[in-house]
Amino acid sequence: MKAVVQRVSKASVHVDGNTVGSIGTGLLVLLGVAKGDERKDLETLAEKIIHLRIFEDDQRKMNRSVLDVGGGILVVSQFTLLADTAGGRRPSFFDAMPPDAASIMVSEFVAYLKARGLSVEQGVFGAMMDVDLVNAGPVTIILDSTSVRRT
Repeated sequence: MKAVVQRVSKASVHVDGNTVGSIGTGLLVLLGVAKGDERKDLETLAEKIIHLRIFEDDQRKMNRSVLDVGGGILVVSQFTLLADTAGGRRPSFFDAMPPDAASIMVSEFVAYLKARGLSVEQGVFGAMMDVDLVNAGPVTIILDSTSVRRT
């Protein structure tokens, strides 16, 4: 499971011109689910994201988490994070989990975050989405559940 985590002052996702999710201060999480990902992968990644200290404290050091600042999380599924470009100019998405199973994993990821008391919004799985964001910092972190240590 891979994620691109962006610290934002606001973010929203739109489908067919309609806003389907939006947050103020918080994290935009672009989430890709790989073949073979399991519950432990989503838990590991979710815990890392929840406790990732990338918000500034009073001394302007990145020392606070999204929980600490009372921020929201906007989750947008993005299978293209699993792109393999080694074989030429057209990406292969062979490593991405099939849509039916990936949709379940994304829903479970969102439910896990909500169960931790976070305000969570999300896009529409499989839809063509427009994502608007104001990246605060900018701060962008790339995470992979296979290389993240449990916290």
